[in-house]
Amino acid sequence: MMNLESGSRPGQRAGKLARALGWFSIGLGAAEFLAPRVTARAVGMRGSEGVVKAYGAREIATGVAILATKNPTPFVWGRVLGDVLDLATLGVHARRGTAMKAGLAIAAVAGVAALDVACAKALSKKPREAVRDYSDRRGMPKPADEMRGAARADFEAPRDMRIPAALRPYPLLNDEVQPTRH
Repeated sequence: MMNLESGSRPGQRAGKLARALGWFSIGLGAAEFLAPRVTARAVGMRGSEGVVKAYGAREIATGVAILATKNPTPFVWGRVLGDVLDLATLGVHARRGTAMKAGLAIAAVAGVAALDVACAKALSKKPREAVRDYSDRRGMPKPADEMRGAARADFEAPRDMRIPAALRPYPLLNDEVQPTRH
């Protein structure tokens, strides 16, 4: 299998391959759409020019989508699905007496399908995040034994942050002001 993950950024090669597949898709689609009779005859699908023309339109749309978006992943997977459809169509036509032409076309589509699958899988991989090591950090300026109780020793809650006497579940401390009764 190809290594499409290496490069200066993860997936950079896969991105370049996706762009190349986008241009290939547009070129192939143009040939199928503009010359469906010639293309149909070349792959052993005489009489199916309408199908070839429709597949050409699909190829062009997929290619444009791959080139026009920042994330080509779903459209490369669309190419994979298109390849499956192409292989199935060619397989049906191979039985009609043009097995040699259809066989060569199937081999060509299978080769491109392998590239499409490799590219789609590489684009679908999530980049690995670097694992950070925090084992040498403790988050305190002093060792734990020296820090225990340090906050309680000199902490006094601001007057406006104290719990009102009526809401306290415990008795008031001596140094706090007792609420006045009317």
